[in-house]
Amino acid sequence: MLRAIVFDFDGVIANTEPLHYLAFRDVLAEDGVELSEHDYYGRYLGYSDEGAFRKIAEDRGLDWSEATLAAIWERKALRLEELERDRSVLFPGADEAIRRAAAAAPIAITSGALRREIVRVLDRAGLTRLFRVIVAAGDTAASKPAPDPYLATVAQLSALAATPITGADCVAIEDSPWGVDSAREAELRTVAVTTSYDTHAFAAADLVIANISALDVPVLQQLVISERRPKSN
Repeated sequence: MLRAIVFDFDGVIANTEPLHYLAFRDVLAEDGVELSEHDYYGRYLGYSDEGAFRKIAEDRGLDWSEATLAAIWERKALRLEELERDRSVLFPGADEAIRRAAAAAPIAITSGALRREIVRVLDRAGLTRLFRVIVAAGDTAASKPAPDPYLATVAQLSALAATPITGADCVAIEDSPWGVDSAREAELRTVAVTTSYDTHAFAAADLVIANISALDVPVLQQLVISERRPKSN
């Protein structure tokens, strides 16, 4: 049986990836660092904010202290909040897709976004209470593409269930190849949405859909069943 549906946040539920890019670009420019849209989507989108800033510093040969990293990370979070203000950032159909999923199985979020960013958007839409578990930036020692965030999510879901849940019981909904890799390493089945990357980037995913509104719960159930079905010789 399908025991849980686990959503990434940015690029899956919320159309915030363009806003994240602008926030990164703006705060980096304050320190004289240029970030192109091409580099953001090609090199940094799959990281948490902290991971992205560390990778940017590494790539540019910048000797940023921990205090500097923390300060720029906070400035970026504040800039994102400004960009989101007074607008809905949910993808069309996201509200309905989340409610369909929650009616069929426990749902969770596994994201590199800050918890306060996730909850802020979900609260505005009245969706927060539907999610059993939220694993956000800083909740695990390693972020995506490491499996740690999904392993933590499955562990928390299992702790809330009457019987244990494993990664193979769950389906992850992702918008980046890094996210798909993270979920697969934790043994979840994977669905990729092409809101941030083209279909060809998701050869490793079990299923590719155009956007969250195309999410079909019976199809997710079949993905789990097909994984469990004995293979014929």
